[in-house]
Amino acid sequence: MWGVVDLIPTKEEWNRALSERHGEEIQKKFSSATVAICGLGGLGSHIALALARAGIGKLILIDFDRVDITNLHRQQYKADQIGRFKTEALSENLKEIAPYIDLETHTVRIREENAAELLKTADIICEAFDGAESKAMLVNLVHEAMTDKYLIAASGMAGIGSANTIQTRRIIKRFYLCGDGTSDVSETGSLVSSRVMLCAAHQAHTVLRILAEQFEP
Repeated sequence: MWGVVDLIPTKEEWNRALSERHGEEIQKKFSSATVAICGLGGLGSHIALALARAGIGKLILIDFDRVDITNLHRQQYKADQIGRFKTEALSENLKEIAPYIDLETHTVRIREENAAELLKTADIICEAFDGAESKAMLVNLVHEAMTDKYLIAASGMAGIGSANTIQTRRIIKRFYLCGDGTSDVSETGSLVSSRVMLCAAHQAHTVLRILAEQFEP
């Protein structure tokens, strides 16, 4: 074990601890995977946190926005990070949790024109946008032009409705959808941290199940 002076475990110790929890074969699959997270808000920042803790080898983090005070109630940022780019702030937070994770950041707005280049090395893509237009753009692009990749999208996590309505559905072979499928912030008037986190957890867990070859029916 590591000593009092050096509290950060070695990479060997880190990997051994993960393998003991997940099993060596599954952890090898996690460690060799590259996952892209498109949008680093309430969904994306929580997805990234869960995947970093699971020992995913590489995360591609994509967002153009900066941390705002209104983000802090449901996103994985700190008060002293207000004003910083989310890509930079989240990278810092993830490195505190998983010091050996490989992070690739893109501080840009993902569009149809640049998406293929940004996502080309990803095995699995997580859609974590706020806007319906951006969601539709990414789903259509991956479905039409990146058919070898898995896409995990989200729809419906607004309000303070029952946690039990958040579900994961396999729409087609490589496309999964998480959420309640109906709630919208414009109708409910609220986004509650715990419910957003539930949907993000569904997305992150779906990533891990795909990598472990445990597919939804």
